[in-house]
Amino acid sequence: MLSIVIPTLNAAESLAATVAALGGDVAGEIVIADGGSMDKTRQVALAAGARVVEARRGRGTQLATGAAAAQGDWLLFLHADTRLDPGWAPQAAGFMADPANATRAAAFAFALDDNDPRARRLERAVAWRCRVLGLPYGDQGLLIARGFYEALGGYRPLPLMEDVDLVRRIGRARLTMLPARAVTSAERWRREGWYRRSARNLACLSLWFLGVPPAAIARLYR
Repeated sequence: MLSIVIPTLNAAESLAATVAALGGDVAGEIVIADGGSMDKTRQVALAAGARVVEARRGRGTQLATGAAAAQGDWLLFLHADTRLDPGWAPQAAGFMADPANATRAAAFAFALDDNDPRARRLERAVAWRCRVLGLPYGDQGLLIARGFYEALGGYRPLPLMEDVDLVRRIGRARLTMLPARAVTSAERWRREGWYRRSARNLACLSLWFLGVPPAAIARLYR
C-alpha cells in the first residue's frame, strides 16, 4: 500500500488541487500532517478523503510525524502546492513493483506553473542539479519504501534543508528520476523575484554544504 504524506500550514488554497491531481484511484491513503493551520486546511483535507494528523510546526517534523502515522509499505512525500502529472501513478507503480527498488528512492521532474521564460530556465537548472548532483528538492516529491526510509533514519526535525539532508543520505546512486512532472506553484518566485529567490536558495544550499547549522540557514531563508 502507498501512503502519500503531505505537510501543510495554511494550505487551503492549494491543497484541494494537489489532492485532486493524485486521482481518485490511489491504492492507499493520503495523510495530511498539519502544523497548526488557521485557515480551512483541515476541512479541505477531510472533504478530499484524507486523514489529518497534528504535528509540531516545521516541515521536517511534520514529514516525520506523517510518516509515523502512515500505514503504507511505501511512502510518497509531497508538498501541498505541488501537483503531479496524470501519468505519475503508473510510473510510481512500476518503480514500487521492482524488488531492486526496495533500497532506492525516486523523485519527479521539477516544473513551475508559469509561462515565463525564466521558469523554463529554472526547470533546466534543476534538471541539471538532479542529474549531476543527485539533489532533488522536496517540491519534486520523494517515493521511498518504508523499510528503506526507516533504515536511513527518516526525516530529521530540521527547520530547513530537511529534504537535502535525506536525499544526501540516500545518495545519488540510489536515486531515480521519474519523467512525470511535479508542477509547483511559482507564486513565491513571482512575489520575491525570480533571480532573488533562486540566488537565496543557492546560498542556503551552499551554506548547508559548508556545515552552517540549519537554524542559522533558516534565519537567512526567512
